[in-house]
Amino acid sequence: MRRSVGSVLRRGFSSSSVSTDNKMVASVLFERLPVVIPKIDPIVYAFQEFSFRWRQQYRRKYPDEFLDTSSSRGKGEYQMEYVPAPRITEADKTNDTKSLQRALDKRIYLLVYGDSYGAPNGKPAWHFPEKVYESEETLRKCAESALKSIIGDLTHTYFVGNAPMGHMAIQQTESLPDSYKRFFFKSQVIATNKFDIGKCEDHVWVTKDELLEYFPEQAEFLGKMIIS
Repeated sequence: MRRSVGSVLRRGFSSSSVSTDNKMVASVLFERLPVVIPKIDPIVYAFQEFSFRWRQQYRRKYPDEFLDTSSSRGKGEYQMEYVPAPRITEADKTNDTKSLQRALDKRIYLLVYGDSYGAPNGKPAWHFPEKVYESEETLRKCAESALKSIIGDLTHTYFVGNAPMGHMAIQQTESLPDSYKRFFFKSQVIATNKFDIGKCEDHVWVTKDELLEYFPEQAEFLGKMIIS
């Protein structure tokens, strides 16, 4: 696996003692919400099945003619056949991580590969869409610019709140000459199943568990910040 953004020596959800003169970076946790209902846990399913059978013992029995709706159906009415969509898609079968049509019962997140602020020795790395804060009115505006530079248009996105969902302070190291602060903003996919991803060498849509494998040194922090 290609390397991810470098070590985090100090991390947290609140402000730290790092100087206010340091750079700030707005990163976007861009997620697609579950499309189908997650599978029920076997224990929960067993309890629901038991509860249903128990209630059936004491249910009120109605006359058969009362429950027979076929004879009371109006002229011209018809019954629609319901066929549920498959839970496992072609993207799941081929492990197509560039497709939004995968892991439909889970949240998936966008990661891009390319130049990233704070990457070890300036090499390309996997990271969230990001932008160094410059002269934007707010950090939220900076985050919007970061995502827009990757997907080209924010029409099918929704930013959750104006405040960041998390924050980490990264200290100076041998491979990182300057310390800086990184703020995470959450945004969600709205009413689409495809984006034209640009301005990066590669990209993937991954589940939370897969995402943590890209950032082993930050897995503890990201695991607490990302709720799925």
